[in-house]
This record gives sequence, C-alpha cells and structure tokens, in this order.
Amino acid sequence: MSSAGSGQRRPRVGTAAGSGRIRSEAADFAVDEWIEMQPEGSGEHLWLRVRKTGENTGHVAQLLAQAAGVAPRAVGYAGRKDRHAVATQWFSVQLPGRADPPRWNLPPTVEILESVRRLRKLQVGGLRGNRFRIVVRGFAGDRALLDTRLAAIGLQGVPNYFGVQRFGRGDGNLAQARAWFGGGAEVRERKLRGLLISAARAEIFNSILAARVVDGSWCMALAGDLMMLEGRGSFFALDEPDALMLERVVRGEIHPSGALWGRSRPASAGRVGELECRLAAEHADLAGGLERVGLQQERRALRLMPHDLAWEWLDPATLRIDFRLNAGCYATSVLDEVLDCTDAGAAPGA
Repeated sequence: MSSAGSGQRRPRVGTAAGSGRIRSEAADFAVDEWIEMQPEGSGEHLWLRVRKTGENTGHVAQLLAQAAGVAPRAVGYAGRKDRHAVATQWFSVQLPGRADPPRWNLPPTVEILESVRRLRKLQVGGLRGNRFRIVVRGFAGDRALLDTRLAAIGLQGVPNYFGVQRFGRGDGNLAQARAWFGGGAEVRERKLRGLLISAARAEIFNSILAARVVDGSWCMALAGDLMMLEGRGSFFALDEPDALMLERVVRGEIHPSGALWGRSRPASAGRVGELECRLAAEHADLAGGLERVGLQQERRALRLMPHDLAWEWLDPATLRIDFRLNAGCYATSVLDEVLDCTDAGAAPGA
C-alpha cells in the first residue's frame, strides 16, 4: 500500500513490522464522522446521521434527494467517506416549509440513525475529523515490533502524506492533471477540475514531505519553518526555534508545515523555502499549472497525530486498530508507517 501518487512508496520513519490485508470486507474498515455542533432543534434543514455500508457518499446523497423529493443540490455533507467501509456520517436535506418525510425508501445498505433540524445546510469541510476502527487480517511479521512501532507513533505521530485516494485509480487523476496542464483540453466540469487540482497539489506536497522524512526534519522545528497548531489551519513563521518551541513540537502541539503549491513563492524561508522551491521546480508542469489556474500558496502540517490510539490482537494473525484523525488526514498513512498492507478495496472490480 503506497502513500504516493507516483506509484512509488514514500519513505517511512521506521521499518515495517510485517504485512497484512485491510478491507477484506466492509466491516473491517469502520469510519465514524466527528462533528461538533450546538443544538438548535429547528430550521428548514433536516440533518441525518446515516450509516452506509459499501456505498459512496455521492450516491447516498442522490438516494436521500430522491427519497425526500428534492433536487440533489438540496443535500449537503461535510466530506466523502470510503466506499469500501462501514461509514457513519451526517447529511443535510433542505425541506423549507415541509415536515420530515414519514418514511424513507432506502436500500438496506443505508440506515438513518438520528435526525435533527438545523438552520443551515451542512457544508463540505464542516467536520473536525473521523474516528477509525480497522481490522488487519493475515498478519505476517514481528508482533512485538509492531506493538513497539504503534506505541511510538502514538507519541511521535506519522508523516502526513496524502493517501492514494487523492490520486485516483492507477494515478489517473494525476495523469489527467499533467495532460491538462501540458496543453490538453480545458477541464471545465467543476468536480473533475477540483480532483485534478487536488492530485497535483498532493504530489508536490508528498515530495516535500518525503524529502524531510529522509533528512529527519519532518517532525522538527527549523529556522524558516511555518508552524501549525495541532488541528488548526493557521500557521506562524519561525525565525529561530527556542527551547519552549522545541518542547511543544515534541508534545505534538505544533508541527512544521509544507507547501500546498500556488502562485508566488511560499512564505517559508532559509533552507526550508529553498527545498520547497527546488521540489516544486522538479514538478514544474504541476506547479506551473496550479499557478495558472489561480491557486494561492497554502500550507499543510507535515505530521499527523493519531489521537486515542489503541490496538488489540483478536488472534495471532488479526489485529484491530482504533484511532481518531483530524479532517484531511488519511488512515492509510497511519497504517503505511508500520505495515505493508494489501488493500482489498482497491483491487480492480472491488
């Protein structure tokens, strides 16, 4: 299982403790959306907490729109969840002047667990994170080493690589982005355009992060870094790290960040800024395309912290891992740091 869009495994911090298989069945990959909201109890938007099994988020949104008799644009959600999983997430359905539907004609793979009225539509990006419960089957390797590695990442975190989902099946999104940026036909469809831009940005970011994993600075504060608070999108410049700053990095409170490429030079300085510009130049076709479509420089933390990390051996070859991640982080990046996994959900025809 690679975290790279290029088809090559990204560098790990430590060694893999063994191999295994994930998503042998949908129930082996459970995702529970984490949204904090204040109670309202009224409004024209009906929020539904839905458990879906083996369904993608977009299709469930269509099913809810059909069942409620509304246009697809009246349905909102905060983020897309894996199809090959049992995922619990919130949707909103706009029903101005209408009562809740008395019944929902939905397939057994879509269950409504809870409903509440709210004033506003659920928007993409409106979640704090996700809780995961993942079963790894067919483990072969060193169990003691895996226990040690998991304990270490609970304290230190793991490189915050974009997962393979960002690049499309067979890196197709990345290939389409290169074709588009290289002078191919203009991509006008909004959803596809967003996917291609995201893949291009992710490839440059992953390259920056990989270089800092190799030199050991992915979880260090360097002069010229732009530091991000844990779980926040804001960042601040670091001229010279002091003892307090280094302690906060060790505690996982703040993290160095990497460039999400766009127009102009990144705000990082010193050798950090030089590294980011050099690697962007090595991906000049992607960097140039991102600049031409008008994206501005943004940042992403180089490290992710798996919160509430716990694991249990169900038998000598079956491991269950539980953890919580902030929004935008990939569970596969946590697994990839300690295991060589085969993802049954990514197999052709799955």
